[in-house]
Amino acid sequence: MNILNSFLKKLQHLCNTSCQKLSFLAACFCRFILLRANPLCFQIVYFTSLSILGFGFLKALNSSSSQTPPKNLDLLFTSISATTVSSMSTIEMQIFSNSQLILITILMFIGGEVFTSMVGLHFIRSRLKTDLDKIASSHARLASLNPFILDQIHLELEMVTNTNEVHNKSHESLHSKSHESLHSKSHESLHNISHESLSTTNENLRYLSMKYLGYVVLGYILVLHFIGIFGVSLYLTIIPSTKQILKDKNLKMFTFSVFTIVSTFASCGFVPTNENMIVFKKNSGLLLMLIPQVLLGNTLYPPCLRFCIWVLGKFYKKRECGYLLKHSEEVGYKHLLKGKHSVFLVATVFGLLVVQVTLFCSLDWNSEGLKGMNYYEKFIGVLFQSINSRHTGETIVDISILSQAILVLFVLMMYLPPYTSFLPLKDSEIRTKRMKKTRGKVTENLIFSQLSYLTIFIILVCITERKKLKEDPLNFNVLNIVLEVISAYGNVGFSTGYSCERQLHREANCENKWIGFVGKWSDEGKIILMLVMLFGRLKKFNMDGGKPWKLL
Repeated sequence: MNILNSFLKKLQHLCNTSCQKLSFLAACFCRFILLRANPLCFQIVYFTSLSILGFGFLKALNSSSSQTPPKNLDLLFTSISATTVSSMSTIEMQIFSNSQLILITILMFIGGEVFTSMVGLHFIRSRLKTDLDKIASSHARLASLNPFILDQIHLELEMVTNTNEVHNKSHESLHSKSHESLHSKSHESLHNISHESLSTTNENLRYLSMKYLGYVVLGYILVLHFIGIFGVSLYLTIIPSTKQILKDKNLKMFTFSVFTIVSTFASCGFVPTNENMIVFKKNSGLLLMLIPQVLLGNTLYPPCLRFCIWVLGKFYKKRECGYLLKHSEEVGYKHLLKGKHSVFLVATVFGLLVVQVTLFCSLDWNSEGLKGMNYYEKFIGVLFQSINSRHTGETIVDISILSQAILVLFVLMMYLPPYTSFLPLKDSEIRTKRMKKTRGKVTENLIFSQLSYLTIFIILVCITERKKLKEDPLNFNVLNIVLEVISAYGNVGFSTGYSCERQLHREANCENKWIGFVGKWSDEGKIILMLVMLFGRLKKFNMDGGKPWKLL
C-alpha cells in the first residue's frame, strides 16, 4: 500500500512538472509568435478564427424558430458579419434564440475596433518590454566589468539627471585613478552607458504611458457600455410601448439592451428585431441614447480619448498623461491623434453630418418612410439615420424607398474611412512617408487602390448574379449591388433589401422577409460578400495602395 501511494505521488509530481513545463513552453511559443507576427497576418488569423468558432457555436445552439433551420452558409455569413461588425444579413434576426443572440453579442464586442485596438496596444507594449529587457541585460553585462559603473547605472535609473552632470562627476571620480588606461576605458564606457540609460528611461516612460493608455481605453469601453445598457434598460422599463414590442417579439429586455449597446458602440448595426430600428422610429428618446454610442465608438473616438487623457492629467497630475498628449505619434496607437488633427476630425464629422441632414430633409422629408411622425420625431430620425451611415448601419426607414440621390450620398459616406478629415497639415504626408518605408518597392507596386478592389468585387457579383439582373431588374440593379458591396466594405450594414412587389414577373411563392439584399444572392455571391467584409475590416493596412498608378 505504501509503495502504491509513493508511486502515485511520484506520478502526480511528474504530471505537475510536465504540465508546468508544457505551459511555460506554450506561453513562450505564443509570446514568440505574437511579438514577431506581422499585424496584418495576425488580424487575418484573428478574424477568420473567430468567424469559424462563431459559426460552430451558432450551429450547435438551437434557434428559436420552429421553421427549417438556416443553412450552414447563412450561419457562417452571420458569424463573419458579426465578427467584422458589418451587420449584413441573409436571415431574419428573430430566428435566433436568446443564447445565440448572446453569442453574437460576444462576437461583436471582441470584433469591434476599440476592443481590437486595445489588444493591439497590449502587443505593442509587450514588444517594447522585450526591448527594455534586452537593454537591461546588456547594462548588466557591462556593469559586471566595473562595480563603479554598476553603481552609476543604479543611480541613473533611480534619478533622471542631466547627461552632462553625470559625465562631469564620472570624470572627476575617475581622475583620481592612478592607471591612465583604466581611466580612459571607464570614461568611455560610462559615457556610452549614460546615454543608453537615459534612452532607457525615456523608453520606460513610454512603456508606462502605453500601459496607462491601456487602462484608459478599458475604462472608456466599460463606462460607456454601462451607461448605455443602464439607460436603454431604464427607457424600456419606463415606456410601455417599447416593452410591449419586445414582448410581442419574444425578446428579453436585458438581452436586447446589452445586444443593442454592444452592437451600436462596436459600429456593427445588428438589432435583435427583424425590422432593425424601424419599430422604434417614433421613440426619439431611445434614438438619442444610441446616437452618442455611435459617435463615441467610431468617428469621434480619437478626440474623446484624447479629451479623457487630458481630464485625467488635470485631476491626477500623471506624467504618463503629459507624455501621451505630447508624444502621441511615438506611442504607436493610431487612434490617439494630435490635438490639431482631433479638432479637424471633429469639424469634418459634423460638417459631413450637416450636409447629410440638409439633403435628407430637402429630398425625403415627406417620404413614405417618415409618414406618421411629427416634426420632432422626423428630425431625430433623420439625424439618427445620417449618423449611422458612418459606419454603424442601424436604420429607422427602409432605405430602398429613399431618393436615388440620398442612396448615392450614403454610398459615399460608407466608403469614407471613419477618421476621414479635412487636414491642411503636413502630418498626413509624414504618415504616408512612414508607411512607405515599411513596405518593399515590389510589394508596393503590386497593391491596388481601394476603388480598384471594390470595382473587381462589384464586377464579380454582377457576373454571379447576371441571370437575376435580367429577370428581376428592379431588385437586382447595379446601384443596389454597388450599395451592398460598399456597405459590406465599410462594415456598415445598410441594405436595400428585397421586395416581392418590385418583381416584374411575380413569383407565386414569393414572401417578403426582413433580410438584406444579399439574402437573395446566389451562394457564390454571398461568398464574395464575405470576402468583402473581411477585406473592409482590414482596409486600414491598404489605405495607401495604388500609388504607382499615375493618371495624366
